[in-house]
Amino acid sequence: MRCPIGNHVAIIACVFAFCATTGCVRRTISITSDPTGALVHLNGREVGRTPLDIEFVHYGTYDVVLEKEGYEPLLTDGRADAPIWDNVPLDFCSEMIPADLQSKVVWHYTLEPRNDDPALLLDRARALRQRLEAAPLPEPQPATTGPATQP
Repeated sequence: MRCPIGNHVAIIACVFAFCATTGCVRRTISITSDPTGALVHLNGREVGRTPLDIEFVHYGTYDVVLEKEGYEPLLTDGRADAPIWDNVPLDFCSEMIPADLQSKVVWHYTLEPRNDDPALLLDRARALRQRLEAAPLPEPQPATTGPATQP
């Protein structure tokens, strides 16, 4: 007669042995810019100068700021979307495959040269003032003090 507990122990041992030999997923964001050498901040944290590769953990939208002397600062965002094999429930399988998988997200940004000409700055300010003066004012909303009641 066989012992049923022995079979379970063997199965659990095999699962642990399999998990110990599995690979991992390396997730990187590659950021380039034109011109190169721009200082990059991701979600408020300085990460380096372009071109650069940085590892990340979570997919989603990141706040991106690029700065370079002589160019306008660029405040934008970057989206890191997961490949199909790195979504639930397939991500469990991809983590268990005994191979090193890589998910690479590529972002490229173009910086605009800074224009500090005072005459052009005044022209832009005047144009903005004219647009604001020409725009209709929003209608005032009646103040509410609480929920409406029926008499």
